Amino acid sequence: MSGSNSYRLRSSLPAHDMDVRGLAAVAFPDGAFVSVSRDRTARVWVPNPSENQSFTEMHCMNGHSNFVSCVCIISPNETYPRGLTATGGHDNNICVFSLDRPDPLFTLKGHKNTVCTLSAGKFGTILSGSWDTTAKVWLGEKCMMTLQGHTAAVWAVLILPEQGLMLSGSADKTIKLWKAGRCEKTYTGHEDSVRGLAVINDVEFFSCSNDASIRRWMVTGECVQVYYGHTNYIYSIAVFPNGKDFISTGEDRTLRVWKEGECSQTIRLPAQSVWCCCILPNGDIAVGASDGIIRVFTESEDRVASAQDLQAFEDELSKAVIDPKTGDLGDIKIEELPGREHLDEPGNRDGQTRLIKEGSNVEAYQWSMSDGRWMKIGDVVGGSSQQSSKRVMYEGKEYDFVFTIDVNEGGPPMKLPYNVTDDPWLVAHNFLQKNDLSPMFLDQVANFIIENTKGHTLGAAPASAADPFTGAGRYIPGSGGNGQQFGADPFTGAGRYIPGSGSTGTAPSGGADPFTGGSAYSSPSLPKSTTNIFFPNTDGVMFEQSNTAQILGKLRELNTSAPADHKLSDAALDCLEKLLNLVTELPNLEQPTAEQITVLWRACHWPEDIVFPVLDILRLAVRHPEVNAHLCGGTEGASLCNHLLGLMSPEGKAANQMLALRTLCNCFTASHGRALLLGQRDAVLSRAGDLRTVCNKNIHVALATLVLNYAGRLYGQPAEIEAKAQCLSVASTALEVVQDKEAVFRLLVALGTTVSGDSTAKDLARSLGVNSQISKYARVSEPAKVGECCRLVLDELQ
Repeated sequence: MSGSNSYRLRSSLPAHDMDVRGLAAVAFPDGAFVSVSRDRTARVWVPNPSENQSFTEMHCMNGHSNFVSCVCIISPNETYPRGLTATGGHDNNICVFSLDRPDPLFTLKGHKNTVCTLSAGKFGTILSGSWDTTAKVWLGEKCMMTLQGHTAAVWAVLILPEQGLMLSGSADKTIKLWKAGRCEKTYTGHEDSVRGLAVINDVEFFSCSNDASIRRWMVTGECVQVYYGHTNYIYSIAVFPNGKDFISTGEDRTLRVWKEGECSQTIRLPAQSVWCCCILPNGDIAVGASDGIIRVFTESEDRVASAQDLQAFEDELSKAVIDPKTGDLGDIKIEELPGREHLDEPGNRDGQTRLIKEGSNVEAYQWSMSDGRWMKIGDVVGGSSQQSSKRVMYEGKEYDFVFTIDVNEGGPPMKLPYNVTDDPWLVAHNFLQKNDLSPMFLDQVANFIIENTKGHTLGAAPASAADPFTGAGRYIPGSGGNGQQFGADPFTGAGRYIPGSGSTGTAPSGGADPFTGGSAYSSPSLPKSTTNIFFPNTDGVMFEQSNTAQILGKLRELNTSAPADHKLSDAALDCLEKLLNLVTELPNLEQPTAEQITVLWRACHWPEDIVFPVLDILRLAVRHPEVNAHLCGGTEGASLCNHLLGLMSPEGKAANQMLALRTLCNCFTASHGRALLLGQRDAVLSRAGDLRTVCNKNIHVALATLVLNYAGRLYGQPAEIEAKAQCLSVASTALEVVQDKEAVFRLLVALGTTVSGDSTAKDLARSLGVNSQISKYARVSEPAKVGECCRLVLDELQ
């Protein structure tokens, strides 16, 4: 590689008192970037106009009460033309700053553990990941939705260019793709924690991992390439604007530059952990490390550091102490190493490493292609000839110390093994995890180690104790809807009783109704009107049509073959018949009896293959205020909800799924049902959303109606933004698979109702890509209500 296209040091910034954990280029000022650190600060660095190589600290931001772990930049907008900076930390919070003040504009609270990764998207959306195993979507000062599915810490998050798509990478070794808040795909292949993610283009992304590999993925799920080069954990990755080349940093003390799919340059740093990197607009690279120093590297000869600074960097590198336990240099056998003459032979690639024996010491050198020489990168300690005879054996391994820790009074003491070359914070973190102890003890245990090992450190101690971000031990490579198709009648066979057949639900208002398919709203000649007759819809839509004779006939038929312990007596059947007749003739002055309601509830627990006629009675009965109060109030309400959710399992019977959905829709008729469903909203909408993959138009219409009824109850309540976010999520994901135009129409009305009069909900809908997702329906002419409603929703989202 020629000198003209090799990266060389531009500037070393003694930026922070502790580890630099995150870097991000900012929109303003030109060429500036932000750094965050364990010293609890964020700092803005701008190029020094009088000195081409250096940077000046422009601004220091304080707002966290603990270590700051990550940073992202929110793009400029009308309110903040210079953009905003978001930082996440160990205090579980996210602080959002402007560039003109040192304290946060606002603080986002909601995570239950360290916020360790952030990504910003359009419209001010922020995606955060945390040790609490969740990712959260934020807009303004509100949490819009929580992404749950990982089983370990979420180390990396990324908002993809296609609106609505988000990625999360976790210590559970997986990457998940989220669409409108729902997990659409899980990528597997990494063998250890996923630590970083980066966009390549609209359809590809990179991931890096503790398994020392980088993977290139298609969004569709295929891993198309794996890159090897690092010899330890890889913490960060960033892509050049060309979308082809990239950089990475890791625990092997290196920054690596990748071009044309190959590692073209390896730059070693005099710090063990190179935590983070970012690419500046002019193509320079900034990296942050465990020594608290930010180093900027450049390809431009005009910006290369002075000869004096380059020599100082090389001298610092040569004095580094390298621990072979990190795996950076492979297995070392001192007695077999060559002498200094080995350095007379040139290297064959940039970054190639050679070890030589100098007396009783081992020195490490790296080949610099640009300089055409071997550069010393440190002294190796702890080789096979340097083992101490005073080490302690514990669980088959030798350690410098094995402490006895008595945490629980009266409980058995715990053993904590430690080597002087280990990071005390990492050892403390692993000890707490192994013994299921609270992370609140982290500082206490780490400080105990530090205090009790003073005077026993090999080489220069790091500028700070790197925090426990690397998982258990250090990695040394080489060491030990079910989609079921349904026919026209999936329930009882042709010509037989079909639950709710012919009914798509009616609005209780009784006026001309855009939900039933009839009336003027279906006319293809519907003129484009400035009056919005579709949303917000706050009346709700119910499923009220019935054929009592067919329901009762099927009930009695199935009762004859029901298991003995479920068979209903003639008296019980009479109870259900009276109840059905009573609730289908609303309003009715006669009140259901407690016995009738009890018989109905008991019959609802028939076996799943025969329960559907009873569910049809339940669907109609919950519209009655007395039944609604009895079954939806108190502890009975929770039982009813859980029972219906069980019937809605994606593996369940289609008839039961549909009738359970319709029953939930009808529960909105009275106050007890509304209170129950609002209280159980998260579970109900989550389970209902899963049924979008079942190929059945009746289920889709019922699902759409349920979302619409929720949207109607939430209308005019701007504080219920997380609930509205879930409505947007379920509606938008359902629209990807729903084909029936009535279901599409109701979902569009639900979207319109959700965003009406709520600017925050509109911003979220835009960030989820709802505009582009529904635009195709604006061209639908039959029924005309679909196209007209879609255009009105798009107008709302302008």
